[in-house]
Amino acid sequence: MKTSARNQLAGKVTKVTRGAVNDEIELGLPGGQAIVAVITPESTEALGLKDGSEAFALIKALWVMLMEDTNAKLSARNQLRGTVASVTKGAVNAEVTLSLDDSTTVTAIITNTSADALGLAPGEKAVAVIKASSVILGVSG
Repeated sequence: MKTSARNQLAGKVTKVTRGAVNDEIELGLPGGQAIVAVITPESTEALGLKDGSEAFALIKALWVMLMEDTNAKLSARNQLRGTVASVTKGAVNAEVTLSLDDSTTVTAIITNTSADALGLAPGEKAVAVIKASSVILGVSG
């Protein structure tokens, strides 16, 4: 599969919460963390999503926010904890990649000012924050 979304996270559906307007799908990631997506019931059916089914999440790097590794309470459902693997600065923005585990990474594009303010550097802990409505789900085949 080829896509322009930098973040492609593979996992298994661990929970489906059905709703009248939207369904909430929880995707368990290899390292034990999970990501939640909010999609339409029609999409849940069309993709055949149910407990145990394999799926992947697509998230554009621009949709990922970063914060210090704290226990902050946020309305964003997805708070993925990791370690900064790399920081590549450009003229205005920085590309920051977090390692969630040995096989899963999440990349964010944030301003250089924010990267500096957060003290982001390889080896530092950080949290990727992603709204459930910014997660696109897909299945192979």
